[in-house]
Parts: sequence; C-alpha cells; structure tokens
Amino acid sequence: MQIYDNLNFSNYIAKRILSSGKENSNMSSPIIKIGIIGIALGVAVMIITLAVVTGFQQQITNKITTFTSHLQINDYDQNQSLEPNPIMVNDSILKAIGSIPNVKLYQSFATKNGILKTKTDNEGIVLKGVDETYDWTNLKPYIKQGTVLSLNKDTVSKQIFISQTLANKLNIKLNQKMLVYFMSKKKMNDTTLSGSNYIDYEPRVKDFYVKGIFNTGFSDIDKNLVFVDLKQIQKLNYWESNEVAGYEVFLKDFNLLEQSLEDVNDIVGYKYTVSSAKQLQNSIFSWLEMIDVNAVVIITLMVLVAAINMISALLILILERTNMIGLLKAFGSSKQSVRKIFFYVSIQLLFKGLLIGNFIGIGFCLIQNYFHIIPLNPTTYYLDSVPINLSILHVLFVNVGTIVICMLMLFLPTLILNKITPIKAIQFS
Repeated sequence: MQIYDNLNFSNYIAKRILSSGKENSNMSSPIIKIGIIGIALGVAVMIITLAVVTGFQQQITNKITTFTSHLQINDYDQNQSLEPNPIMVNDSILKAIGSIPNVKLYQSFATKNGILKTKTDNEGIVLKGVDETYDWTNLKPYIKQGTVLSLNKDTVSKQIFISQTLANKLNIKLNQKMLVYFMSKKKMNDTTLSGSNYIDYEPRVKDFYVKGIFNTGFSDIDKNLVFVDLKQIQKLNYWESNEVAGYEVFLKDFNLLEQSLEDVNDIVGYKYTVSSAKQLQNSIFSWLEMIDVNAVVIITLMVLVAAINMISALLILILERTNMIGLLKAFGSSKQSVRKIFFYVSIQLLFKGLLIGNFIGIGFCLIQNYFHIIPLNPTTYYLDSVPINLSILHVLFVNVGTIVICMLMLFLPTLILNKITPIKAIQFS
C-alpha cells in the first residue's frame, strides 16, 4: 500500500498527532508543551548569554583601549614610575607604522606624576600629556561636564581634563583654577666633578583650569588620571619639542592585536619596547577570558536541556501511540514512513520552540539595550548596566546549532519504532 509511504501522508499523520496532543485530556499534551518550553528557554538563554558576554568584551575592551590604546611604544629601559625616559622616533619609522594595514592611527603622549592641591585637600595624580592631533572621538561619550581640551601647536594650554572621581573627592567644579605640584629632573653641571653632569630634582608648580570632567567607570583610571597639554610636560621635564614618552597605536581590528604587535616590533627594532593592551591590563583581559569559559558551559547545558526535552517528548508520543504504529505497519506502511511521521512531529515542535525562544531572547536584548533595565555596580563590573551586543551571526549560530544537535539526538528515540511489531501492538489495544 504505497499511499502510506508518501511524504504528504506522513506529514498529515504528524499534524493529527500534534492537534490531538492539544487536548487537555491527552497524556501527551503537557509533555508537548514542556518540550516546546524547554527548547524556547534554552534558545532564549543562549541568545542572551552570547549577547551579554560579547557585549561585556566589546564595551570593556573599547573603554580600556580608549585610555591606554591598543599598542604603546616606549623607551626600552623605561622605569616603573610612570615617568619614562623620552624618545625621539624618526619620521621614517612612524611612516612605516602608519602603513601597516591594521593600524588606524598613532599619536604621541607623555605622563608625569603630580599632586593636585585645593584649599582643603590634595591628591596624587598622573598627568597624561597629549597634543593638538589627539583623537578625542572615543573619549567623548564619557564626558560628564564641559568639553575636551582645546589645544594649539603654537601655544601652551593651561586647560586640564579630570575625572568625576577626582572632582567629587576634591570638590572641584568646572572652570575652577587649581594648582599641581611636581618634582622635575634636571641635568646639572658640577664643576667640582670635572664638569660632569648629574641629576638634580626641583619642586615646580603649575596652575590649570578645569576644561571638562569625564567618568569611565574604571576605578584604576578615574582615581588619578587627568589630561593636559603635552607641551606642559615637555617644559616640566626640560624636554625638547620632539621628545615624548611614547606613541599610542590604535588598530582597526582588535582581533589582529597579536599580529599587529609583531608587525610594529619588527619596525621599531630593539631600541624601543612595544606593549599591547592585554599586557598593560592583564588582569582585566584574564577576567574577560574567564567569562568566555562560563558562556561555553552555559550554552552547552542549554543545548543538552533542549535536546533532552525533545527526546522525552518524542518518546512519550511514540509510547502513547504504540497501537497506531502497529496498525500502520499492519496496513503495509514501511519503517521509514513511520519514522518520517515522528520526524515531522519533532520538526514542528522544534521550530515552535525556536520561534518562541528567538522572540524572548531577541526581545529581552532589545529592551536591555535601549532601556538598561538591569543595572550593574560600576566599581565591580566597570559598567553601569548589563551590556548587549546582539549579532545576527550569533542568532543564526544558536538556531542552526540547536537544530543540528537536536536532529542528531532525535535519531535515538526513533530506534524504538523498529521494536514495535503489529501483532503485539494490536494485541494490547
């Protein structure tokens, strides 16, 4: 009876099984619902997990590299006091670095320790000097008051750009004047030592005006970092106009960080040292890698839960319809045709679960992305709300992966169909 072996017949019987499963009196009804809910929750959790994990990595990486850059070029023998020896990188080396395909831009900088003093309090700070070519684009989202520094190559600016943490701690307001104290190294000529030079330290003080206030959420950055004109640090250190502490290199693709590090190292040679953001902020990037491991564990568990729910639902349906299977075989339906019936049942359950799961997962991600309904403690997580990076590729990965794994695992319960014979099935009907 070949009529039982065509696709339309198997699909028709599958739809009848599912429609009868909607009856509350049917034993398989709650099993079918549980199976769909299990798949839906698993898919939703996987989509949310990938969005949150990649969101954390993306936002924290962007925030770190905004203030420390992807790569830093410094003097090879720099000390540990945040006041490295000056370097003079020639134009040919800089031009070669700029020609690397993954290099977006490079810019000079210098750092110097100081003490910020007000009428009532004082605080140790690290001044980061930048010039008029500095790219403020990525830093502007963190501005809370005022604006970034307005620098000119022909004049020395007295503007300072400080963090909200420092402003709150020292009760500093926008446009307020403040004094910063320094200890500067200066080479002195000692005639008693046959004209040899030696290093002497002298106290110096500079006045600045608060141009803007920023907040990154990184306590290590906010507690002491301020921005000033690079020429101020050059004057304080008695450097020449072409001497800087180093160069920050920003990349187009962070995933090519290691390769770009090697490329820059090959260009600068042994005279300078090149450090990556991962080396400069090793503890934070180690933490981000641990989040990756957690995501893999969660996704693996959710896939298993979804597959087990599908297997359980299919087994219940097969056992409940043992008599029907026996009758179909008695009327001449082949094993393949019977297996197709339950394959179609599984497909429909799976796609219902995927549809609901995608709606829940994507819906939650969109709501969190636009309304930030789940806050975070910036002191602990460096962000003020749960970040979301909703990617179409991630959604496709979750859906395709769930379908493939569930289909492979659903082959196991269909093996029980081979053991159902028409005589035994009809005998106990």
